Amino acid sequence: LEVAWRLRVQPRWGKVPITEISHSDVKGWIAALNAEFGASVVIRTYGVLASVLDDAVHDRRLSVNPARGGKMGLPRKIASRHVYLTHTQVEQLAAASGEYGTLIRTLAYTGLRWAEAIGLRAHSVDLTRSRIWVVQNAVEVGGQIIEGTPKSHKIRHVPMPSFLREEIRDRIADLGPDDLVFPSRAGDFMKRVRNSKNSKSWFKNAAAAAGAPRIKIHDLRHTTASSLAVQAGANVKAIQRMLGHASAAMTLDVYADLFDDDLDAVSAALDRSRSSQLGGARHGD
Repeated sequence: LEVAWRLRVQPRWGKVPITEISHSDVKGWIAALNAEFGASVVIRTYGVLASVLDDAVHDRRLSVNPARGGKMGLPRKIASRHVYLTHTQVEQLAAASGEYGTLIRTLAYTGLRWAEAIGLRAHSVDLTRSRIWVVQNAVEVGGQIIEGTPKSHKIRHVPMPSFLREEIRDRIADLGPDDLVFPSRAGDFMKRVRNSKNSKSWFKNAAAAAGAPRIKIHDLRHTTASSLAVQAGANVKAIQRMLGHASAAMTLDVYADLFDDDLDAVSAALDRSRSSQLGGARHGD
């Protein structure tokens, strides 16, 4: 949001009196954004301006919000296809990541978001119960790391498989309670930035070396919900709690593609039910 304001909203609207902003001006601005940026960026940028003007209406500086109402020309946000890795692919990626191997396994087998993983401190690891307590995250804003509550603003705990618990046990053995579990080489928060204009991030280098599909770090969170959970027989409610979704319905909506086999089961069940009731009678009898 801060980046959207600084790079796209403030340059256009920062010096314009709010009473001089018209509905058609906003629509023209959105059309220009559509020509340059993807749907997510346009929608987020528009939301910043619209929210500022909502406050102006609330404060009675404006009677109506010129950024609301009517057809604004906002793009439709099309969900991208999720990329799921197998256990073997995760292990190959972790091996290629060198010193970040445990971080890769943690992201893939716990469903932690990147900001939650880099903000994880030793006192939030419960080795006795094999749990990680997600109590805070560390979000990068304008090049600075800001600590705050998790995305849902709710504390949750996620399970660790035994093999991962042992890896993390070794990792935190000599750490103090407030030390970061996955610090940068300088000892502070890790950042997802390129080291230089001509170099790739360590994650992209590792993915290329492992021959993994084209993925982003966040795809490891998706992997948690796929073969590493759903295909292992975990129920949807447990996966919802693990990922920190607001509801099981949200989990089902986000990962509906993981349940394609269930559609085949429905078809087979209908066949069995029909045959049982009709007693093998021919169609149309």
